[in-house]
Amino acid sequence: MSAIIDTFIAPPCFDEITLLFQDAHLLVINKPSGLLSLSGKNPQNLDSVHHRLVTLFPGCTLVHRLDFGTSGLMVVARNKAINAALCQQFSQRSVSKTYQALLCGHLAADEGMIDAAIAKDPAQFPRMVICAIQGKPARSRYRVIERSDYQGKKGKALPVTRVELTPETGRTHQLRIHCQQLGHPILGCDLYGGLLMPGAEQAERLMLHASALTFVHPVSGEVMHLSADSPF
Repeated sequence: MSAIIDTFIAPPCFDEITLLFQDAHLLVINKPSGLLSLSGKNPQNLDSVHHRLVTLFPGCTLVHRLDFGTSGLMVVARNKAINAALCQQFSQRSVSKTYQALLCGHLAADEGMIDAAIAKDPAQFPRMVICAIQGKPARSRYRVIERSDYQGKKGKALPVTRVELTPETGRTHQLRIHCQQLGHPILGCDLYGGLLMPGAEQAERLMLHASALTFVHPVSGEVMHLSADSPF
């Protein structure tokens, strides 16, 4: 099998990371869209959440990641022990994550569940595929917030649905491919059909934002509830 080559070069991101919580053990940040979570192997992809934070907080490590185009909440450990404790919460699915997204078109149902296993697609890296045979179980809940129109700079109205998304599992690209499976891809999603609907090319970013995060502080035992308003 030939080696997978990642040719993606991230454009410069001039938006700043917002620090929402800080103590001696961990950070919670609001990541801007258009910033990598981790630096890539290509030196042109050096800028990232970790690259920026480690200069201010030496030894910090990412507990989880957000896609390049996704904005919103991330928790960052300030040492290895905290990282291990937080990773355990994520692996046990005791961390609650909520996202907001704009989906192309108007959904008929007000809420529902998407249950579709996800597998890697080595022929179309970095895409994932829905695959009941080789895929890992993946479930996402959605709830409609409002149905409206997206008005881009070109002035062409596009019907969209603002939804709250709650992933019950944490597969790569889960929300993006599940929304495509629903028949309403996330506006601005280049990998899963979010630029195909007439007028969708006006989207300036992937319309997906990690808006709420709940976890237990591994030292104090306090239940941490963080939120960040959607920028779109």
